[in-house]
Amino acid sequence: MIYYDDGIIRIRTLVPDDAQILAEEEQFQGDHVTREKYDMRLQDQAEGKAVALAAEYQGQTAGYISIYPDSDRGAFAGKGLPELVDFGVLKKYRNHGIGSLLMDTAEQIAAGFADTVYLGVGLHSGYGSAQRMYIKRGYIPDGSGVWYGDHICEPYTDCCNDDDLILYLSKKL
Repeated sequence: MIYYDDGIIRIRTLVPDDAQILAEEEQFQGDHVTREKYDMRLQDQAEGKAVALAAEYQGQTAGYISIYPDSDRGAFAGKGLPELVDFGVLKKYRNHGIGSLLMDTAEQIAAGFADTVYLGVGLHSGYGSAQRMYIKRGYIPDGSGVWYGDHICEPYTDCCNDDDLILYLSKKL
């Protein structure tokens, strides 16, 4: 399904061919990902648990995001709120508006399920641009503090500043 197309950028449903392209490109740019991450999103989409999107820039797969309508993870688990998961734009395609269009589309889809959407963002510097983008888009911290994996990181507890150290943010749609 195509959600947006202006002749340069297209937002559409994630398909199996995207999984290999995205995994290879992210590995090339130094990210620690495997194809299984995308295969899992495709499987969740096939089972009706998620809507997985891909962005194309001039016909090339350039980014991705998934929407889980009633997520069972994180600060808002089991509250009937959609969660945005695995948002990314490949480095060579950044600064063309792709990320904003992916987020716009994901938020429009999420609005069909609830009036609030949430997401988790990593805390290390690799997430700096995403952190800024979410704040500019009106996302605010949920107040539960920092999470590690699927648990709240208790005060004064040691944790590792890796991709599993996150802060949950929400936004009224």
